[in-house]
Amino acid sequence: MILVTGGAGFIGANFVLDWLNASDEPVVNLDKLTYAGNLRTLKAQQNDPRHIFVRADICDRAALDAIFATHKPRAVLHFAAESHVDRSIHGPAEFVQTNVVGTFTLLEATRSYWNALSDDDKAAFRFLHVSTDEVFGSLSATDAQFSETTPYAPNSPYSATKAGSDHLVRAYHHTYGLPTLTTNCSNNYGPYQFPEKLIPLMIANALGGKPLPVYGDGQNVRDWLYVGDHCSAIREVLARGTSGETYNVGGWNEKKNLDVVHTLCDLLDELRPKAAGSYRDQITYVTDRPGHDRRYAIDARKLERELGWKPAETFETGLKKTVRWYLDNQEWVDEVVSGDYRKWVETNYAQRA
Repeated sequence: MILVTGGAGFIGANFVLDWLNASDEPVVNLDKLTYAGNLRTLKAQQNDPRHIFVRADICDRAALDAIFATHKPRAVLHFAAESHVDRSIHGPAEFVQTNVVGTFTLLEATRSYWNALSDDDKAAFRFLHVSTDEVFGSLSATDAQFSETTPYAPNSPYSATKAGSDHLVRAYHHTYGLPTLTTNCSNNYGPYQFPEKLIPLMIANALGGKPLPVYGDGQNVRDWLYVGDHCSAIREVLARGTSGETYNVGGWNEKKNLDVVHTLCDLLDELRPKAAGSYRDQITYVTDRPGHDRRYAIDARKLERELGWKPAETFETGLKKTVRWYLDNQEWVDEVVSGDYRKWVETNYAQRA
C-alpha cells in the first residue's frame, strides 16, 4: 500500500492512473479537492478496490494519523501543493498554508508513524517529496542548467513556499533519520492539466476563438517534461533512489514560450483547422507578470547515471499526444472551464460517503 497526497490533481492523478495500470499494489489517494482537484480524472477507478480515495487536508493532523493507522502505507508520495505562480502572487497565504504548513504536518504525522514501525519496515519505508525547478530561481541564456547542488533562489511566493517545503524534508532526514527522497521537476504538460497553465490554456482559448495571451516578449524559456515521463521517473526514484538524496527530473526540452505557442497553433491547424486563417492569428501580447523568471533548465544526468532513467517522449511527440488528448476529451475540458466538475465531485463524494 502506498499513500499519495494530491492524487486528484494533474501530476498526482496521472501518477495514480499509471501506477494502477502497471501494479496491483493499492493506493490510498488523499486529496482536499480544491479547484485543481478533479475526481472525474479518476472516474475509471471509482469502483476499483485498489484505489481508496480519502477527502482530507494535509494540514489536518488527526485525519493523517487516522489514514496511517488504518492503511499502514510502506511509502508516502507527496504531490499535494498549490502550484500556480499567478495565483500565488494574488493570494500567497494559501500557498504558505498548504505548501509549508501542510508539508510540515504531513512530515510530523509520517515521522510518528515511521517511529513505531519495526526495524525492517523502517528501513524499507520512503517519503518521496515532489518539488519543482522553480526553487532554483532564474537563469540567463548562458548559465549552466540547474543541478542538484544549485543554490536555492526562489522569486515568487509559489517557489518560495516550495523551497521551504524542500528544506523541511531535508531537515527531517538529517535530524530525525526519516528516509526521504526529493525530486525537482521541470514544467509538466500532458492530459488532465487544469486549463490555467500555458499549454491547456492555449488549446482551450484557440478552440474557443479567444486571444492567446503571451506574457511580455514571449522569450521566457522553460524545460518541458511530458507528465508520463515524470511519473516514470518518480517510480524509479521510489524503487531505487538513495535515501536522503534529491534528483532533478527534466525533459531536455528547452523552449521559448512563444515557440511553444507557435508549435501548438501549427498542430491545431493540422488536426483541427479553422475555416479561415491560422490559430497564430489569435496570439496577443500582454503585460508580463511580476518576478517572471527568464529561463529554467534542468540537468537530469544524475537520474540517468544512477538510475538509468531517460524521458521517452520528445517535446514534439509529447505535445502531439497532449493536443490529441484535449481534442478527444473536450467534455472533460468543458466541465473544468464551466465549473461543472465541482458539482459532480460534491454529488459523487456525498454518495460515496
